[in-house]
Amino acid sequence: MISVDSIAVEFSGSTLFSDVSFSINENDKIALMGKNGAGKSTMMKIIAGVSKPTRGHVRAPEDTVIAYLPQHLLTEDNSTVFDETAKAFGHIFEMQAEMDALNKQLETRTDYESAEYMSIIEKVTEIGEKFYAIEEVNFDAEVEKALLGLGFKRENFTQLTSEFSGGWRMRIELAKILLQKPDLILLDEPTNHLDIESVIWLEDFLTNKANAVIVISHDVAFIDAITNRTIEVTMGKIYDYKANYSHYLQLRQERRAGQIKTYQEQQKMIADNKAFIERFRGTYSKTNQVNSRERMLEKLTIIEIDEIDNASLKLRFPPAPRSGDYPVTAMELSKSYDDHVVFKDASLSISRGERVSFVGRNGEGKSTMIKAIMGEIDFEGTCELGHNAKVGYFAQNQAALMDPDLTVFQTVDIVAKGDIRTQIKNILGRFMFSGDNIDKKVGVLSGGERTRLAMVKLLLEPVNLLILDEPTNHLDIKSKEVLKEALLEFEGTLILVSHDRDFLRGLSQKVFEFKDKRVIEHFETIDAFLERNKMESLKALG
Repeated sequence: MISVDSIAVEFSGSTLFSDVSFSINENDKIALMGKNGAGKSTMMKIIAGVSKPTRGHVRAPEDTVIAYLPQHLLTEDNSTVFDETAKAFGHIFEMQAEMDALNKQLETRTDYESAEYMSIIEKVTEIGEKFYAIEEVNFDAEVEKALLGLGFKRENFTQLTSEFSGGWRMRIELAKILLQKPDLILLDEPTNHLDIESVIWLEDFLTNKANAVIVISHDVAFIDAITNRTIEVTMGKIYDYKANYSHYLQLRQERRAGQIKTYQEQQKMIADNKAFIERFRGTYSKTNQVNSRERMLEKLTIIEIDEIDNASLKLRFPPAPRSGDYPVTAMELSKSYDDHVVFKDASLSISRGERVSFVGRNGEGKSTMIKAIMGEIDFEGTCELGHNAKVGYFAQNQAALMDPDLTVFQTVDIVAKGDIRTQIKNILGRFMFSGDNIDKKVGVLSGGERTRLAMVKLLLEPVNLLILDEPTNHLDIKSKEVLKEALLEFEGTLILVSHDRDFLRGLSQKVFEFKDKRVIEHFETIDAFLERNKMESLKALG
């Protein structure tokens, strides 16, 4: 058991949280929840031993293994994918090498009665007990299974990690963590760079093979599937629920209703006592009662009501002119990079008002197809936008396309038209830009902040064809809800690429599956497609 004992974090005269305590038990699967800035990532870093609290301790048995996957990391550049992943077993190989070296010494030494000889025997015995207690494992097979499950292909195994993007390097680190079989796995937004099939594989692994897990995630379907406990960080303290996220939301609502009721009762009691004090102040016969009530009010601790986002902001895409009958058509479309075929002879047509999802593993061509539709790349075949198509396009690199010299407010003000301009500050607040943040230059924003700003900008432009490529990676749950509500009411045509199943649900009526260099059309909702493929995917992913 790992215990978090009375930890506090203070900086710049403010308190992030104080006197926080809880225990992490074997097989606990914990969602760490709270609004941005509440201290979730800080809490995780303290448990991981990466950061130190101002006060308090994290205690664990001596041989406890805690593995931590932060949001941003880099693997080494001089290893192959397979060798880097196999480092998960490095401690075992080191034990074996040390045992071999000590046994070699025992073979050559003849000072059988010396203290040094006895010391070597004791060391060999100690290491041997640990080594032979480890379950016999086919290390190569385990590495292969993990890499395939997380979306790599066998031909990737011998490539250097330097050839891969940050998202794929994150998968390598995740594979290393999972293979170590630690006592506690700490994951900060692990699904941001995973496709749907890899998320399903990760869910299965964490649910059925991992020990304790703590996860920070804005992917509701993911955390609901893997967690059995929710710890909420709010207003400097925590609330601990033995429930998954969806059940926790109900319990939190009940808790807050109880707080409001108790708060109102306390406020009535305070008002009654103040009225009594004012009425009888100076009345000799009531002096003791007046003094007693004044002292009581001075010592009274006012009941706090937990923060809650009551923003009722509802965004709608502004009206756009009607497009032609078929905003997107592609015939016999092929794309290759040198000898690598992405897809071949793909045909698709998307009619006005249709909502479609592009799904498939990373690297199968979803983003490539979108770039072909947008005319950003060369290809074989035909791909055309229809008559009067007004495109709103959110690319994965959208953040890099904004003017770095404009402020956050100016960036949005430029595209806002009509009455919506009076709500700009509220809209930005809904997407976590408030106070002085709206006057920051785009050039100084983090990648996540720029992604959120690009999404706000898109929500204000009049379009009739929306193409969204992984729009939710840096959005919190509330921001995703705002975007999803706007998309549900959007009257134009929608093409959506996303690994977030909760976000996808209800948003598309047709699925184009990118698989094995083909594009396969499925006339079913994304919900039906995912349900039909879930067990098949799990079986295929091992």
